Amino acid sequence: MIRIGVSGWRYAGWRGDFYPTGLRQKDELSHVGERMSSVEINGSFYSLQRPTSYQRWRSSVPDDFVFAVKGSRYVTHMKALRDVETPLANFFASGPLALGPTLGPLLWQLPERLVFDEELVATFLGLLPRSHGEAATLAARHDDRIVDERAFTQAEVTAPLRHAFEPRHESWNSPTARALLADHGAALVHADTAGRFPTMGDGTADFHYVRLHGEQKLYAGGYSDETLDAWAGRLVQWDAAGEDTYVYFDNDIDGRAPWDALHLLDRVSP
Repeated sequence: MIRIGVSGWRYAGWRGDFYPTGLRQKDELSHVGERMSSVEINGSFYSLQRPTSYQRWRSSVPDDFVFAVKGSRYVTHMKALRDVETPLANFFASGPLALGPTLGPLLWQLPERLVFDEELVATFLGLLPRSHGEAATLAARHDDRIVDERAFTQAEVTAPLRHAFEPRHESWNSPTARALLADHGAALVHADTAGRFPTMGDGTADFHYVRLHGEQKLYAGGYSDETLDAWAGRLVQWDAAGEDTYVYFDNDIDGRAPWDALHLLDRVSP
């Protein structure tokens, strides 16, 4: 399975370009869903969303679409993975489970300052739910930051949950870090950041998670045909090996992300 899409979809600069002139903002996700197989929800990184938002997003796309959900920055950046059982419960109670079968991997983007600490990371990995059912159990332990009538704590499907980590400190580029992630079946993200942060992704899980933030300039510019060809080759190899892949373009500033996603899709689609 190869899933390709974009990181977020509500960008003013895409209107009148990728989004046809006159397309209603509420129809933009549907436009993405008609052309791509996945999208990364990044609003969940900045603040807790509501179950009604997740339900609305789910209803805007085909049934076989997949959402990746970016974990809360309160957990990753403000708490730096420490003492986060309740914040994690609040995050899962805020609505990701409302995506039901369209819920894909959870992305945990870590701050550049976060040095790899084996004990800390092992504790955090031990808190993460491995299935929809475990996520529902964790969500039920939310505090009053999520009022009961706005909490979503039911598991609609019986399915595993996948987790991917995008560290930005070189200390994570170690055999110890990889082994720990592998022990928990968590993926180390293949991140292209135009040289800004270390590139360290490799096979720590039975799936791959790729974030393409920019080839020459972070969050901007586009990807060359040669680079897209190279990525397509890697995706096809992983697919042939029975390994699922999720790819998200985050070079949104110049509006190239959705077009690069479509060009990569063209290269790997039958």
